[in-house]
Amino acid sequence: MVPITKVGEIELDYERTGSGPPLLMIMGMSGTALHWGEPFLEALRRDFEVIVYDHRGVGASSRLEGPVTTTQLAQDAAGLLAALGIESAHVFGISMGGMVAQELALAHPERLLTLILGCTYCGGEGSSLTPPAVIQRTAAAVMSGDRETAVRTAWEINVSAKMAADADAYASFADISKRQRVAVSVIVAQARACSAHDTQARLPRLTLPTLVVHGTDDQIIPVQNAELIASRIPGSRLEIMDGVGHLFFWERPDRTAELVRAHAAVPV
Repeated sequence: MVPITKVGEIELDYERTGSGPPLLMIMGMSGTALHWGEPFLEALRRDFEVIVYDHRGVGASSRLEGPVTTTQLAQDAAGLLAALGIESAHVFGISMGGMVAQELALAHPERLLTLILGCTYCGGEGSSLTPPAVIQRTAAAVMSGDRETAVRTAWEINVSAKMAADADAYASFADISKRQRVAVSVIVAQARACSAHDTQARLPRLTLPTLVVHGTDDQIIPVQNAELIASRIPGSRLEIMDGVGHLFFWERPDRTAELVRAHAAVPV
């Protein structure tokens, strides 16, 4: 049974596994806690107490009522840490989760030991979200009414061409999609939150150790966004993975875990 805890006026489902310093994982748009993938989580559990959870509107967490913002989701994340009795943690957010992690770090820097931003976006001049062609392809797949087409298309736009051809990896991804679905209304609300997100002018305020990770073959959020974010956060480190798509932690789970491990060892 999935543990659920009260966070303000809502409830969030979560899972704590592994041992070591706490590592809060913040998932992206349309994703669930399962979408981190077991190989990546298993690699992290050797060195961290890994905390994954579902955003409001997802899984067993409270229903999403009306619109949502990345600031609001960041307050949910801060509230979850407080509810679990965790004073401070390493924080790793990807895609929309990376946007939430930015807002969390800006609003509650005392709660973060280190920050890792994966395949994400900061808004403002010079940044860019999903290209129109990718949005159109995704919309067409969803509107087809065929679940298999929608899942296959989601897989192909989230990973590199090489990874997309991996039948076993796709089977794992498809199984997760069957086990836990995210309502279209929630995805639309999350997409609007991403579009409204803008931390660019505030990022220079961050002083905690920050790692920015992105794949060169990311179709969802172009890799140039990572370069912009890293340039805005003083002392941050930029790691670009060549030939890897949006779900870089699926394609390179051991390498990504190694990066997290090394970054968390930075003196704070």
